[in-house]
Amino acid sequence: MNEPIVEAMAEVRAHLADSIDRARREATPTIITRRGKAEAVLLDLDEYERLTKLEERIEDAWLSRLAADSLAEGREPAVTLEDLAAEIVGETAQA
Repeated sequence: MNEPIVEAMAEVRAHLADSIDRARREATPTIITRRGKAEAVLLDLDEYERLTKLEERIEDAWLSRLAADSLAEGREPAVTLEDLAAEIVGETAQA
């Protein structure tokens, strides 16, 4: 992925198709600002899906590590991994 380009929302709105093409063909995301503050990122769908899968793998590894550490210390799990994962996903969705 290339370094992102920072553009104001008005600029992106004026040439949205170009920004999408740049994200898709050149793997260059666009950070969209409003009143000088970064608000959103436009990136290629494949890159978004890659990042989402990476996040899921990291979260699964973290949960597995917590469970393994708990069992190694002789503690019984207070909740199942599935319950913990569902709670974390719910908290992330609310944020």
